[in-house]
Amino acid sequence: MLKRLRKLIAPTALPVVEQRAAVLAGTQVAYTLKRSARRRSIGLRIDDRGLTVSMPQQASECWLNQVLQDRANWVLEKLDGWQMRKPEELRWADGEIIPFLGEILTLRVGQSTLALRGDELWVYGNETRIERLVTLWYRRQAAALFAVRVAHYAALLNVTPVAIKISTAKTRWGSCTSNGVVRLNLQLIKLPQYLIDYVVVHELAHLHQMNHSAAFWQVVSGVCPDYAKLRRELKAVAL
Repeated sequence: MLKRLRKLIAPTALPVVEQRAAVLAGTQVAYTLKRSARRRSIGLRIDDRGLTVSMPQQASECWLNQVLQDRANWVLEKLDGWQMRKPEELRWADGEIIPFLGEILTLRVGQSTLALRGDELWVYGNETRIERLVTLWYRRQAAALFAVRVAHYAALLNVTPVAIKISTAKTRWGSCTSNGVVRLNLQLIKLPQYLIDYVVVHELAHLHQMNHSAAFWQVVSGVCPDYAKLRRELKAVAL
């Protein structure tokens, strides 16, 4: 009995994490290796942080190397895809370009007020201040546009969201709670309006169906018949 209690209260072993590198199809690839007693197979995941390999605690190096070599072409293809999707780091300086509603604006530094003039966004201050001002400007534009688009599609879908909130989630373009709170990612304001509309419709449709069943997609298609194409396009955008 005492042994059983000790087993129950024993802390769960944390995965062992290592930083490694391997030559795959002639290319050296850095990766994160995670060993866990709970795993029974070797799994590969690729995201914006690169390649992560998860494997059983006692798995052999031979098995690990075999899996990596067998999946070498897949790994390199997926890594190239993520690299292409990864946005370049912005320099918050005069002449830098920033996205807005699927178009490109040019930052201009030199006046004491923030103003949009044609395709130029005029700002002032050092890089830290400029970044803060542009982020606040994005947020104001998003709040105004999201409110309009939600109101438009809520009427078409015959739903009444209780609140619209701006999200800064790292992995989701939007969400909707069962009590009617719709969250839309701030980064949407950089995309074309038709993609924003798709996300709005998607989230509002959850007020009819809190799932992704066939019935849910039927609701979406009622006001967004080309949703499948838009969904694929949105998936190709790095968040």
